[in-house]
Amino acid sequence: MRKIALAYSGGLDTSVIVPWLKENYDCQVIAVCGNVGQECDWAALEGRAISAGASRLIVADLKKEFVEDYLWPLVKAGSLYEGRYLLGTSAARPIIAKSLTQIALAEGCDAISHGCTGKGNDQVRFELAIKAFAPEMEVIAPWRIWDLQSREDEIAYLEKRNLPVPMKKSDSYSRDDNLWHMSHEGLDLEDPANEPRLATLLKMTVPPADAPDQGQYVKLDFEKGVPVALDGVKMDGVSLILALNKIAGKHGVGILDMVENRVVGMKSRGVYETPAGTVLMEAHAKLEQLCLDRKTLSFKQTVGQKFAELLYEGEWFSPLREAISSFVDSTQGLVTGSVKLKLWKGSISCGGMESPFSLYDASIASFTTGPLFSHKDSEGFINLYGLPTKVRARLNARIAKAGSVALKSGERLPAAGD
Repeated sequence: MRKIALAYSGGLDTSVIVPWLKENYDCQVIAVCGNVGQECDWAALEGRAISAGASRLIVADLKKEFVEDYLWPLVKAGSLYEGRYLLGTSAARPIIAKSLTQIALAEGCDAISHGCTGKGNDQVRFELAIKAFAPEMEVIAPWRIWDLQSREDEIAYLEKRNLPVPMKKSDSYSRDDNLWHMSHEGLDLEDPANEPRLATLLKMTVPPADAPDQGQYVKLDFEKGVPVALDGVKMDGVSLILALNKIAGKHGVGILDMVENRVVGMKSRGVYETPAGTVLMEAHAKLEQLCLDRKTLSFKQTVGQKFAELLYEGEWFSPLREAISSFVDSTQGLVTGSVKLKLWKGSISCGGMESPFSLYDASIASFTTGPLFSHKDSEGFINLYGLPTKVRARLNARIAKAGSVALKSGERLPAAGD
């Protein structure tokens, strides 16, 4: 009998895949779940896996590693996919797939299975990670080979076998959640013309209109680009994100409705909730404005965009991503300090920032002239800085002058001093 490790979440897809694998492969199914901070009744999840036909459920606690080795590098890079998406699902997939593969190897499995569809990004992320750690492992992706065509078909499949359906038909959004975010796709969201029904859709945040009328300040402390304290209280990464999720979620911060370009080429629409992540990324960006010089900050923003693309496209375990992270880390040595932000009805505004390594010098930047800056110096700077513009303007004037009188063969443009 074959032994197959299944990336199991307990959602609709994997609830169907357990019995489907047993029916089609005469196999033992080991359900594997990575705990990256998702809301879950773990005892109930194990019960569902066993009742569906899995031999057992293995849960790997990945929260600490997820934060320290995946989320903090994301924050330090300041990466947003297509300028907006905070990469919540993308960041969790490499560590889940890595753990899944390690467990499959330890258990002597012949194959690994996952519930990703042929249209989605996650199939790429999972399988690239599997190849990185078990390049010869067989991968079984039921959505690419079975006859089921929709989530409705999956529900009917479970009902026909008297197996529990893990959701209501009216609320069968495709959702993914972890410490960093929750995503929502499907149903009415598949039509971009529809406004999201936030009051019933959201799980981590409240609609901004329903948030408290009184805003709230939060203070975040960073050391070398890493968040270390919330409101003056030192915390480990997991605790800090959990605490900040509650505060930011209460104020409706971190809701994103986006049409994005998937890896496989199509556009998809999703609603994302990333309360703590939105605040942390904003705070980190503010601190970098103080601590990084202009050219380093500019180049880092370019690099951060590439980092986002690599993470989104499943190339976390690639030499280029590792090299980019090394560059990012080299910029973070002095990104230390505090940032205060005000959260109010879905918005974030700056309440002040400070750092012992700030490059902001009031004696230079102030409108009041200080001893370190002379306004007279600007004349020479502008003359040199504007020299290419001046040369171009003089050339244009000579061309215009020559154009008013037809040049004979062999004649030249008037010289600059003519």
